[in-house]
Amino acid sequence: MGRYPWSWFDANDWGIWAYTGGGQRGRFFGSGEVRIAILSLLSEGPKHGYELIKELEARSGGSYRVSAGTMYPTLQQLEDEGMIVCEQKNGKKVYSLTDLGKAELAREGRKADQIWQRASEWGDWAQFMGPEAAIVAKPLGAVVKATFRAAKRCGNNPSKREQIEDILDRTRIELEALCM
Repeated sequence: MGRYPWSWFDANDWGIWAYTGGGQRGRFFGSGEVRIAILSLLSEGPKHGYELIKELEARSGGSYRVSAGTMYPTLQQLEDEGMIVCEQKNGKKVYSLTDLGKAELAREGRKADQIWQRASEWGDWAQFMGPEAAIVAKPLGAVVKATFRAAKRCGNNPSKREQIEDILDRTRIELEALCM
């Protein structure tokens, strides 16, 4: 093992990068997960659509923003399935869980926990995202690809792996010192 306590190829060690195709901003939710996230949020109390959108954004530290084009059709589907009910209050549609929705959330509780764990991991990265960071996305992607190619070609050669780690450490140290 090198100086890092993780193996080179274990996706669990890569946080959000494991979910986003090697650093590319990918899909935050897997199949059916938007539904579970909405049910989970509504288990905390009734909310209108915009509140749900903002809460999902807040839970990911601002790094994920669900669109109205995703939120409202999903709410309609949940209503059609009898998982939620909608009431008009002060001119807004307010959604609440039904007993069927509560039962669904109880069955999918582990999945909801996984979604919020992933959201917190994305949130950790949100502080570094923004227009300033976007300008380095292309060269960073090239460095990440080159690193993975080198790691794959070098296999389990401890000497080569240590060289890769040294290069990455020097790069990190130089970047951290750049604007201090």
